Amino acid sequence: MVSINNSETACTGVILAGGLNKRFSGRNKAFINFGNRRVIDNIYDVFKSVFDEIILVTNQPMAYHEWDINIVTDIYPHRSSLTGIHAGLFYARTPFIFVTACDTPFLKKEMVETVVSQIEPGTAVVIPETADGTEQLCAVYSKSCLSLMERQIKEEKFQIKKMFRKIRVKKIPETLLRQVDSELMSFFNINTAEDYLKAKQWQEQNQNHP
Repeated sequence: MVSINNSETACTGVILAGGLNKRFSGRNKAFINFGNRRVIDNIYDVFKSVFDEIILVTNQPMAYHEWDINIVTDIYPHRSSLTGIHAGLFYARTPFIFVTACDTPFLKKEMVETVVSQIEPGTAVVIPETADGTEQLCAVYSKSCLSLMERQIKEEKFQIKKMFRKIRVKKIPETLLRQVDSELMSFFNINTAEDYLKAKQWQEQNQNHP
């Protein structure tokens, strides 16, 4: 378990669930079913096995009352991943947070542990990097980022990568990531009905060919 004590590298798990789900017909992607489990169930189980403190950022708090988590809402009215990360950082009792979106059905505990294990004092962001680029929503952020995030949000510059030029970023190479998730499915998220179909097909294939 990752402690929430005052150590320099303590980390909180943060789930972002504040999206409008426009490309998914407005349905809440956290509650998409895979067999008898929902996406949020898997993420919650992974986080419970890794973190002492879990925060869920949402503008629909009543929808998540059944989970034993700290539910918070965005501090700024803008809907963006950056706004959600900011809220998670603001409310966390630790100097770092690990962030994931609520629509990542295949997030692996080993991936979370790998990213969190790379935290170092003085590092502002720890982020996976693959041939497709960096994974901003499977990454660690430090409270040292708060003021820079606030500035970008107020200027309505919501691209997370914009702040990377101004802070210390530690990138985790793809070779290390594939050691714990060979197909990098931890990074797969469901934006559309087509993504949901792909996810179900991959799950069925994986079950048939372990």
